[in-house]
Amino acid sequence: MATAKRQRDLSCETPSLADPARESEHHQGFRAVGVAVSKLAAPIVIRRGGGILVCLKAQWPAIIGPEWAATTWPSTLGRDGALKLRAASTAALELQHRTPLLIERINVFFNRRVVTRLVLVQGPLPLDSPSSAAGLRAVAGVGTDLARGQLSGIAHPQLREALARLGRAVAGIGA
Repeated sequence: MATAKRQRDLSCETPSLADPARESEHHQGFRAVGVAVSKLAAPIVIRRGGGILVCLKAQWPAIIGPEWAATTWPSTLGRDGALKLRAASTAALELQHRTPLLIERINVFFNRRVVTRLVLVQGPLPLDSPSSAAGLRAVAGVGTDLARGQLSGIAHPQLREALARLGRAVAGIGA
């Protein structure tokens, strides 16, 4: 029974914020304020799309895939269906071309037309995923091995060291 309640709480499709199992018409005495507030607030939250944005953020990697989830984050959802999407500057151009695909994935997830257009905002994401940073470090490590091989042909030692420092700085690897 506890797992059924947990699944109901985690589900994005529940239209009500109140838990009907807790309500009892025969119960007399004091009631928690949260039940009354949730009854009043549920229609407003549903009407304004607040529940959709919360669900969108919670299920973001499952909706658009882990590759795009590492470089994007949904920030706001307007009443007109405009989803403001924060994007890493390195992925913004490709994301602009893939906008129809992302809109389709989001709408298919919700089984209705939730998003009509994307508004891309370039900038840092609110949460950096550790897996993407580890992946970048692994790629940078391969790049340093390749750079060492290319720098070995430079005879001048100071120039070789300066180019190696420049390569490490560009790759974001410490000295």
